[in-house]
Formats: sequence, structure tokens, C-alpha cells
Amino acid sequence: MKPIFPAIRLRDKGNWLAGRDGIVMAFFIHRDHSEVGPAIWRSIQAYLRAIPPGSLNWYTSADGDMVPLDDEGWEHNRHVVIERIGGGSRTVELRESPSEAGSYQVEYYGRRLDSPFHDAPATTLSFTFPTEYLVEHGAVRLRSLALELARELPLNFGYASFALVSTQGSWASADWDITEALLARYAGLDAPRAMRLSSDLGTRALAPAWLTFLGQPLLGQLGGIDALRDALPFPEVSLLPMDGDRVLVTLDEWPDPIDTRTKPIPPQYRALAQRMEPFLFQYEGEALLPYQQDMNRWIRRFL
Repeated sequence: MKPIFPAIRLRDKGNWLAGRDGIVMAFFIHRDHSEVGPAIWRSIQAYLRAIPPGSLNWYTSADGDMVPLDDEGWEHNRHVVIERIGGGSRTVELRESPSEAGSYQVEYYGRRLDSPFHDAPATTLSFTFPTEYLVEHGAVRLRSLALELARELPLNFGYASFALVSTQGSWASADWDITEALLARYAGLDAPRAMRLSSDLGTRALAPAWLTFLGQPLLGQLGGIDALRDALPFPEVSLLPMDGDRVLVTLDEWPDPIDTRTKPIPPQYRALAQRMEPFLFQYEGEALLPYQQDMNRWIRRFL
């Protein structure tokens, strides 16, 4: 049964759109960016074929400025992703709007595992869609697209979820009281921060989502596919083995906002969260910053 999706528009102090409702698909790959560039580029091309023409109009240039995405821009971004010479990180940000949170965007943060600038790096690729895309095309089509985007990625973790679609986690710049109330009410509402997590996630997991992708070493740490099947004996759940010793866990027919005012947390979300608990990402230390404490609690919201 298709759930009711809340219409969300979050604005910052300047009244710019900082976040909106939509779908995020994020993939975390514990490999140097030089090993996965061609697969990343093919995934970006698959996304481009799936979205309406002209949805991506701007990109982040080598100088860090937002500039129009023309043929020269596409070649620049292809070079950033594919080029294997030299060290350092790689950044590709493709946007619908230069200043506001658009419906469609790509964020790619290629990392080196030996980088001294990141605590626990993970090469990260993220795509977004407006909720209208999901409603128009249906959950089956979106799940198929997620599989296509992930097909060649040697991911260790990934997910697709109803979300606050924004650029570089700009949803956090909106009125925090409103944002906090939304996250407290909708347990199935993701708050993506691809850039930050690309520096911190390593081989750990985030909370379960509508679609949860598990690869190595996470899948092995969880006991493999058979152990997951035993832990998730729910009619809504399906497990699809993927090439490369990966699995896609689907927790429901549709991505569910999980409005806790009207329903409890579905048991399959709790069961997978409990299985994943030892491997969930958490900020550690005695003097955590407030946002770190908030994120630790939020990642554990299904437990």
C-alpha cells in the first residue's frame, strides 16, 4: 500500500529553499577513488538517462564556484571521475539550481583510504529524486533503478530512503525547530550528509532504510545472506543476492515515511537495526559536539 508522503519545504534565514521532500540513494565504497572511477561514471550516466532532460544545470568547478553545466562542464566532470593519475580527493557536484535545494542532484566524493585528512574515508556517491518522481513511476521502477545504479559499485553499504533532499546537507541550515520536529515525527525520513559521511563512515553502516545494500565486510559481519533471512522473517521483506558478494534488502513495498503519530516502527526495521547494531556508525569520545550526539541518537532511532 502506498503511504502518504508529507510535502516538505525547508527554508533558511534568507528564504532560500534549503531542503525538500524526495528520495535519496547513497552508496559507500571502501575503495580508493582510482579503483572505481569508470563504474562511478557509468552509474552517473544511468542516472542521467533516468531523469527528465535538463534536470542538471550547474556543477562545482575546479575553483569551487557554481557554473553552468554545458558540454565543457560534462567533460570536466568525466575527467574528474575517470582520471586515475595523482592523489588527493575527487569531487563532483551536479545540481538543478545554483543556489537552492533542487529535486535532482549528484554528489560524488572520491576518497583515498590512506588520506591523512579523513578519519575513516569511504568513496561516496549520492543521487536524489523528488517525491513526484516516485509517485509517477512507482516503487518497483525506483527499486529497479537503484539496482541499476549500484550494479557495478563494489559497495560495502548503501541505501535508498524517503529523505530531506538538499545540497551538501543544507537542510541543516533551515529553522532547526521545524527540522527537528520533522525528524522526530517521521522515523523513515532520512537526513543525508554525503560529504561529511565520506570522511567518517569507513566500513560501518547507517540505519536501515527502505532499500538497504550490504556488501563486504558488512555482509560477512552480519553472518551472510542466510543469517539475514533468518533474522528477517517478515512477509514485507525480500533479499536479493547481487554479484560481488552483495545483497539488497527491501523492507517494504514502498519507501515509508513512518509517521510515528499514526503507527509504530515496523518490526522489520527494528529487527534489521538490531542485527546491524554492532556495526552502526557512531561518533566516539567523551566531549562530543551537539550535532555528533544528535546524529548518534538519530542513527539508532530504530533500536
